[in-house]
Amino acid sequence: MRIVFMGTPDFAAVSLQKLLDRGDDVPGVFTQPDRYRGRGKGVDASPVKALAAERGIPVYQPEKLRDGTALELLRSLRPEIVVVVAYGRILPDALLAVPPLGCVNVHGSLLPKYRGSAPIQWAVLNGDKTTGVSTMYLASEMDSGDIIYQAETEIGEFETSGELFDRLAALGAETLDRTLRDIEAGTAPRVPQDHASASYTVQLDKSMSPIDWDRPPRAIVKRIYGLQPWPVATAEIDGAALRVFGAEYSDLTTDKAPGTVVSAGKRGITVACANGKTLTLTEVQAPGKKRVRAADWLLGHPLRVD
Repeated sequence: MRIVFMGTPDFAAVSLQKLLDRGDDVPGVFTQPDRYRGRGKGVDASPVKALAAERGIPVYQPEKLRDGTALELLRSLRPEIVVVVAYGRILPDALLAVPPLGCVNVHGSLLPKYRGSAPIQWAVLNGDKTTGVSTMYLASEMDSGDIIYQAETEIGEFETSGELFDRLAALGAETLDRTLRDIEAGTAPRVPQDHASASYTVQLDKSMSPIDWDRPPRAIVKRIYGLQPWPVATAEIDGAALRVFGAEYSDLTTDKAPGTVVSAGKRGITVACANGKTLTLTEVQAPGKKRVRAADWLLGHPLRVD
């Protein structure tokens, strides 16, 4: 098939690689404009741009999609279908109408749940047991198009968003392969979403990092693993500001206030949470230092526990 691909991060690059492995004709790739890191540190090209450049595929990075330039460019590429994966831009109706077979999207959730940005992270943050990917036809409203296929997977109790991201990227690429084969064969289903059941997510930011010890242990665990690789959970332990990368459940109970260190030793740093429960931090990072086992951090920072 002749496919124009639109995408930006690693999640999208896995699907682009699948198209190339399939032998599809990809006459062009659209991706977000390069990001400047500032202070002479250079430019960050997207993973999709890097892969396309490596394979000699023309790369287009329009600043705007509604001024007619992107529309004429897309028309000139004559795609049979457009594949959109984590592009980060909403396509106007004029672009959606260009390919005769439509525009297909790979989304990192089981739609209509978690429309919008960061659906993978929010599945972890909210403590979901399962999640998955959806392929759908793009429509005017964000993530509202008819579903083609969905694939489900369990979320590990201590799986980070980054680890789940990688698994869903691969699952999304496989589901895209099936989707395109059946669209080409004319056998792909088209199931309208239940819009009344839709939920929406928002971007993550650093304001979410501080751990709220007034929450139950599982909610805190999901915050710790859901905020990796960014922006990462943080905690202040005995006056030390730490980034927190690992935690495990504790059987200890306490009458101490949430956020109080209950014990500190070879297992890590056990802290009081809501309702007398506790949680043990197992991997931390001090400012300017490497990530270490909490027990190793304690060797240089002994804590007094009353």
